[in-house]
Amino acid sequence: MEDYPRNLAELERRFASDEACRDYLMFLRWPDGFRCPRCGGDKFWPQRITLLHCAGCDYQSSVIAGTMFQDTHTPLTLWFRAIWYVTSQKNGASALGVQRILGLGSYRTAWAWLHKLRRAMVRPGRDRLQGRVEVEETFVGGEEDGVRGRRRGDKSLIVIAVEVEGKRIGRIRLGAIPDASAASLAYMRSSRTRSSPAAPFTRMAGRATRDCSRRAICARPPLSENNPKMP
Repeated sequence: MEDYPRNLAELERRFASDEACRDYLMFLRWPDGFRCPRCGGDKFWPQRITLLHCAGCDYQSSVIAGTMFQDTHTPLTLWFRAIWYVTSQKNGASALGVQRILGLGSYRTAWAWLHKLRRAMVRPGRDRLQGRVEVEETFVGGEEDGVRGRRRGDKSLIVIAVEVEGKRIGRIRLGAIPDASAASLAYMRSSRTRSSPAAPFTRMAGRATRDCSRRAICARPPLSENNPKMP
């Protein structure tokens, strides 16, 4: 059973101090209890918030070594609130929102925190898409004067790869590409899916294309007979 706070009030109660945050990180690092990396001993005493001093060999272990918190001077309670905010936003978090919610003095700091958290949320060894995979490209960006139709302007060109499981949509991968050529789409497929390089593309078409693109980017509701227009 996953052991996560279910709401903000529970987060504030459970992680009200840096010591509580440290104890949680200790549990994640040593679920069976502390073990000194040098001598294997289980006796220690805390030295500052994140350092543990081994009673057997005097070795100092850092609870946050090798994590996204390493070398931070920011209270762990603030980091935990940032993690909660970023992961609980259904429509995605912004640097401005992080700055406002956490009371950070600098937008640049909020931007750096947000990107650090986003990098930590991506599993490096995650499985590639497999089975039937449909792909389509779309533009991301606001309206531009004088830009019509398929012209790109200053927009970013994004390709969406969707794993199709019968009538359901499975996992989704997105990536920025320089153009909509077959070579760019082939690179996206080879880096995100397990399909053979010689296998033909299955492209989305019509309204389903726009629906999948929007769903992948901003989680809008799908098209249906009762919802014939794009939201």
